[in-house]
Amino acid sequence: MARKASLSGFPEWLPQERLVELHVLDTLRRTFELHGFSSIETRAVETIGQLLRKGEIDKEVYGLHRLQAEEDPGAPDQDKLALHFDLTVPFARYVVENAGYLAFPFRRYQIQKVWRGERPQEGRAREFTQADIDVVGDGELPFRYDVELALVIAEALSALPIPDFRIRVNNRKLAEGFYRGIGLTDTAGVLRSIDKLEKVGPDKVAELLQEELGATPEQAKAALQLAGIRTEDTSFVAQVRALGVEDELLEAGLAELEQVIGEAARRVPGKVIADLSIARGLDYYTGTVYETVLVGHEHLGSICSGGRYDALAAKGNRKFPGVGLSIGVTRLVMRILGQELATASRQVPTAVLVTLANDESWSEAQDVATELRSRGISAEVAAKAEKFGKQIKYADRRGIPFVWFTTEGADGSLAHEVKDIRSGEQVPADPRAWTPPAEDLLPQVTATGRI
Repeated sequence: MARKASLSGFPEWLPQERLVELHVLDTLRRTFELHGFSSIETRAVETIGQLLRKGEIDKEVYGLHRLQAEEDPGAPDQDKLALHFDLTVPFARYVVENAGYLAFPFRRYQIQKVWRGERPQEGRAREFTQADIDVVGDGELPFRYDVELALVIAEALSALPIPDFRIRVNNRKLAEGFYRGIGLTDTAGVLRSIDKLEKVGPDKVAELLQEELGATPEQAKAALQLAGIRTEDTSFVAQVRALGVEDELLEAGLAELEQVIGEAARRVPGKVIADLSIARGLDYYTGTVYETVLVGHEHLGSICSGGRYDALAAKGNRKFPGVGLSIGVTRLVMRILGQELATASRQVPTAVLVTLANDESWSEAQDVATELRSRGISAEVAAKAEKFGKQIKYADRRGIPFVWFTTEGADGSLAHEVKDIRSGEQVPADPRAWTPPAEDLLPQVTATGRI
């Protein structure tokens, strides 16, 4: 990877590393568009009131104090501006403001930078890229979209040079109905405690449930039994019912989660699993919730998460329910580069360096490069007519695979040859027809075998 960033939490990539990141972004973009998602981009700033309107978050928000001071230094805190910390809340605002121009259900993908003032560590940065997909309805949104999004994300992640993954799915209705059925009325509080299970362990969570929420030891035990259920198929339904709890909301959540896991087990077996410990801390989730981990890299945390939200976006009595997931692109790229899971075949897009026989041939060399570029072949022209050996070394140092030579005959005609500097093979070539092998046309990002 590149040298340690001079400003902690704000990663920068070397050119060859940036090609790996671009490969990830292009793969995600291509997959999303194949499934009919439209690209949008929202502004980088929102009001603090807008960002925090669905409850407090445990991340520091970056405020734009200088910009705010210039515009309205006396504005109340809720009207001050800050950088967005995710793409979901800005998207909800975008839907409300543009509802009259959107066709619902609206399928959107969004790939942008976001900012969070948290402590930088492995897999966590203060400035990072997210890739989101959401489907939003007007008034209602069929549950099948919850199923579809799990399948789209499984397809997108399968196309990346990353280790195997598991999309862990739960349903807030299932969890809340269960807690209500055992007599725990502060279901949001129970969810927040269960969300800490992997960080602090079951004993500490049981302690939190009893000390902070007034749960009895039996209630805490039942909540942890529910959280311990994990299956790759729909057998979780029987396991939940075996706990003997009855509640209408619980049954609704069981039926929804059964649809997600049942379809995923048929289409992407082993990739999407029911994990009833998944809670998601944000308050706006109302149904399906997703978290994704890399197998063997679980300590990295979730690399893709999200869920169903029925009340995040509203305009008067008009509701815009939605479901979406967000991929932590920078977290993924950090792991790919840090573990050398993939590499780019070269550090520059250039496929051909057009050499100079003498300084007077620069214009003719540009003609060759222009002809190559017109057919989609990346080419650059040497700046000086140095010895051919030096020009070849320059290409080699840059990772350019081919070098182009043009010589002028006694009759003024031009002869062209191209050399593969890796093999040493040099052959006659026509700038109007020659094409490099497909694998050399663009830099290729491939898995290294360490996955």
